[in-house]
Amino acid sequence: MKKLFTLLAIAMFFASINTSAQCVGDRYKLEIFNAFNLSSDIQYGNNINYAGFDEDLVLDVYEPDGDTLANGDAVTNRPLILLAHGGSFIGGSKTGSDVVPLAQSFAKMGYVVASINYRLGFSNPFALDSIDGTETVVRAVHDYRAAIRYFKKDFSENGNIYGIDTSLIFAGGVSAGAITAVHVAYMDNPSEIPNYIDTNQAGLGGGIEGLSGNTGYQSKITAVINIAGALRDTNWMNMSDAPILSFHGDLDVTVPYATDVIPSPLGGDVMKVDGSFSIHARANNIGLENCFHTHYGAGHVPHTGSAIYTDTTINMMANFMSSFVCNETLVCGTNDTLIDFSADPNSSASINYSSTDRTKVYPNPSSDLVNIESDFAIQSIQLTNLLGEIVVLKSSLNLNKTQLSKNNLPNGVYILTLNTVNGTIIKKISFN
Repeated sequence: MKKLFTLLAIAMFFASINTSAQCVGDRYKLEIFNAFNLSSDIQYGNNINYAGFDEDLVLDVYEPDGDTLANGDAVTNRPLILLAHGGSFIGGSKTGSDVVPLAQSFAKMGYVVASINYRLGFSNPFALDSIDGTETVVRAVHDYRAAIRYFKKDFSENGNIYGIDTSLIFAGGVSAGAITAVHVAYMDNPSEIPNYIDTNQAGLGGGIEGLSGNTGYQSKITAVINIAGALRDTNWMNMSDAPILSFHGDLDVTVPYATDVIPSPLGGDVMKVDGSFSIHARANNIGLENCFHTHYGAGHVPHTGSAIYTDTTINMMANFMSSFVCNETLVCGTNDTLIDFSADPNSSASINYSSTDRTKVYPNPSSDLVNIESDFAIQSIQLTNLLGEIVVLKSSLNLNKTQLSKNNLPNGVYILTLNTVNGTIIKKISFN
């Protein structure tokens, strides 16, 4: 028995050396490979779609070209990123411009990236309601989890042909794909599937995991990347859940930035959801590791139309994920402005930008007026309650000093977001 434990300890030691060695230099942070290899249309599952037809589920895999160890052996413990495209659950694909640039960039950093297709469509798009909308999300979540399990099954049964570390899997998505990824992370209890969903319907069975393929394996992830997504209910989030990085434009009218009704792509309203800002507020309140970047003045998925937004998105994703891959302190932000999240998330300054110490918010608590002063021009102020609802919003300020009035707000704790020319500062304030 002692010999067995010794062998296990040695194996774990060398495994940790191999993993750590991959993080030397700029791997997983910058593009260190000149090219990538693409394997297209790999079937990972199958299920019944909204129209009752059998549908094969496929994905594309991006890998760094020429990725070998010093002795020439292939690297076999690379982190995996899954990406799901946007398209309002009625369009889009794994080859869309919202996901392909991300997949290519991260493959050049040394990741293995899978861009997945998932079942699309609504049973009755011209009279779309919360039932139809929820069924569509559940189908997508089932497919996404089957894709995760596909790689774990390959690792165990097929010799790990993609050379991944199954303990380092990141679930990402854009718009509808982000809604799917976020639900993969946090809709993890059977009771969270609403009872108005008939799970006896073909294509909706199988509980949380679903029946889209590769049963017998877990769909556990390391962290989630949310680009303009939303969650049905942030109360599903717990401190032990996967950490999250979110991006969202504060002028998004497709997927709500905070808590609001999500519109149907064909007109009308579908259901009330919690957008990225509300997800971020909930994560802060429960002490769940998270990073959040607001694209101020931007609409839906701005990275698809701007090299600057794309660069910011890739840069922050790289910093966020490499923290887990390389076992480093979680850091949010770009390489130019890093935000250290090692502070207590329940403190009065849970997000520490370089400008935090040069900004004053007082008195706090307050019975009426709160003074806000900063060495950096304040561009906008947003006050949100603990439900993620925006109760005060002031924009186009460009001031170093301003005030926030309680007015008719009830007593309690609020989240104050200050957007300055030097970054964003988030503080908890109290009115009494």
